[in-house]
Amino acid sequence: MRRTLYEDVHEDFRESFRTFLEREVLGDEGRYGEWERNGIVPREVFALAGRGGFLGMAVPEAYGGAGAEDFRFNLVIGEETQRAGVGGFGLGITLHNDICLPYFLTYCDEAQRERWLSGIASGELITALAMTEPGVGSDIASMSTRARREGDHYVVDGAKTFITNGINADLVVVAVKTDSSERHRGISLVVIERGMDGFERGRNLEKIGQHAQDTAELLFSEVHVPAANLLGEEGEGFRYLVSNLPQERLSIAASAVAAAEAALGWTLDYVRERKAFGQPIGSFQASRFTLAEVRSEVEIGRVYIDRCAQALNEGELTAEDAAMAKWWCTDLQGRAIDRCLQLFGGYGYMLEYPIARAFADARVTRIYGGANEIMKEIVGRSLGL
Repeated sequence: MRRTLYEDVHEDFRESFRTFLEREVLGDEGRYGEWERNGIVPREVFALAGRGGFLGMAVPEAYGGAGAEDFRFNLVIGEETQRAGVGGFGLGITLHNDICLPYFLTYCDEAQRERWLSGIASGELITALAMTEPGVGSDIASMSTRARREGDHYVVDGAKTFITNGINADLVVVAVKTDSSERHRGISLVVIERGMDGFERGRNLEKIGQHAQDTAELLFSEVHVPAANLLGEEGEGFRYLVSNLPQERLSIAASAVAAAEAALGWTLDYVRERKAFGQPIGSFQASRFTLAEVRSEVEIGRVYIDRCAQALNEGELTAEDAAMAKWWCTDLQGRAIDRCLQLFGGYGYMLEYPIARAFADARVTRIYGGANEIMKEIVGRSLGL
């Protein structure tokens, strides 16, 4: 089906980003593999991405961005990182652009904008969002990280875990309890900066997949955070988090469909070349039926994602629509990549093949951004049940 989401400017952006990936990420033989083994993308790669115009596209021009409040540019980045088989790198970039940036654009005052936005757009300031705590998971209101006001500072104590960009981050948007007597209305957002006394990084966590992406524990012990680092108003943090979740979940869903499409492409190339019993394995009916089903589901998923992207740009994407996209598309990702890997046989289990890395990378997408069970609960409640 002909795709109508993108205009020429988006395709030009795609070509530029694809060139960036080929030069700076895939470039030298083994570069991305080294990042996967090290569990982190070098900070200078973010600076190179910023220089190329691939970070903070929505940042106003006055602060060094492109002023492009069009989520289609973000979608291009997600699609191209999946196509190139560098999902771990893509996660760090999309976290920075799609998930963290809206908090700075929406809730910063003028002084904060002048302090932070240009660095976010240039890649000199890498961002992270810290909500999840050990033993808490999706129940954000039960968080134990506290911030007590002392004069012109908040004093923060607590810990967060599973934090994407946790090692690299310079600016961490941290959800804290400023009023322990309240649940949701006791939550605020503060920005904790690299180098603040009492702010320490724990382990760079070892994961099943997404190996090039640094995922860390963050520890806060009597961290004195200036009151000027409060985002928005005290006690409004939960509302801010909820308002940004539809875009976050759309970003995850879009990357999921792109990952499934990339897996389909690699598999089609493989089954045309690999022979068994004297003929390409793609010529067997079982292979054709499997790939026909994957192709159909990818096409259907993409159409829904494109419609959600249009709704987001028009300010009409609902929490329910985003939840449907997130759970269905990430389920599709896991299902499609698993079926494609099967057609590679034993080679599909070898990490030198991108299908194997994609299989491992896919598992977490049904968990982060809100577990898929939570997504179904959101949709179910919208039905009046």
